[in-house]
Amino acid sequence: MTTFTLDDMRRIMGGCAGVPESLDLADDIGEIPFTDLGYDSLAVLEMAARIQQELGVRIPDDAVDEMKTPQAAVDYVNRRLAA
Repeated sequence: MTTFTLDDMRRIMGGCAGVPESLDLADDIGEIPFTDLGYDSLAVLEMAARIQQELGVRIPDDAVDEMKTPQAAVDYVNRRLAA
């Protein structure tokens, strides 16, 4: 079974448009809300689209709305991968 990690999430976050230059993705960002990290809702949707493309898991828009932090996104993806 594939596992999606916080490091995987960091990689995807770093590849999205609009990444704040001041953001250090090496920091402990797991529980920091995306909005506090400088990501707007469109950037989070872009991240979800990349995850879907890379891993083949479906992430409905309402689920994206519930993923408020990088760790919440990782947890959601891993639940979908295990299903």
